[in-house]
Amino acid sequence: MDMAPRVRNTGEDLALLVEAATAAGREALKFFRNDVQVWWKNGGSSPVTAADHAANDILRDILRAARPGYGWLSEESEDDPDRLARDRVFIVDPIDGTRAFMEGRDTWVVSAAVTERGRSLAGVLYAPSLDELYVADATGRVEKNGEAIATRRPGGPMRISAADDMMKRFGRGLGEIERLSRIPSLAYRLAMIADGRLDATIVKANAHDWDLAAADLILANAGGRVTDIHGAAPVYNLHAPRHDILFAARSDLLPLLVEAAGKA
Repeated sequence: MDMAPRVRNTGEDLALLVEAATAAGREALKFFRNDVQVWWKNGGSSPVTAADHAANDILRDILRAARPGYGWLSEESEDDPDRLARDRVFIVDPIDGTRAFMEGRDTWVVSAAVTERGRSLAGVLYAPSLDELYVADATGRVEKNGEAIATRRPGGPMRISAADDMMKRFGRGLGEIERLSRIPSLAYRLAMIADGRLDATIVKANAHDWDLAAADLILANAGGRVTDIHGAAPVYNLHAPRHDILFAARSDLLPLLVEAAGKA
């Protein structure tokens, strides 16, 4: 194991993530609503654009140059198993919400996190088209554009965003619900819970570390949590960086979701 990165202050890592994510987001914004070139991966089921590649290059160049001892995991980079031997790992998604990006919708983000031994230590989400910057670190700090944020206080119907099949499977027993339209970017949905615009979301199986690692810490520091259907928190930088069905919600609502899963 590479132990040297453990001595670095996570505030320094957070500042580095902000620098890299904002630079990558500004580069991606140049392609936005500009007839960007698109390719298809994973058998034609998942789009990737020239903007994804350009943003990934910037993230890689800034982050890896500054922290050569850290591992690297990105949606748009070939997976290097060397990351498994590193205590600290950058986990990034150059554009989370590529479909929204392609459709000209504003709800896409650059996601960048530092994890240590499977847990997030610092996380940044930058939504360039909305001029929104979310940050969180291991001290409990969580901010949106420099202002502290928190999940919504209990009261009223549960504001939830989830696919129809997930609602059909887990929606019973949740009480009064206000369904909002689904946001393609999983990271941005978690940010919306963190700042109080949503209360919960149900995440289909096969979400990846790069969708979650930054947003998970932002939500946790704001008063929410991400868990699997049994109530266990996700662990990052495992051999297969994929997850089964997950719940993300204000902390007081998670027991309802876990109970609903037990009855599904």
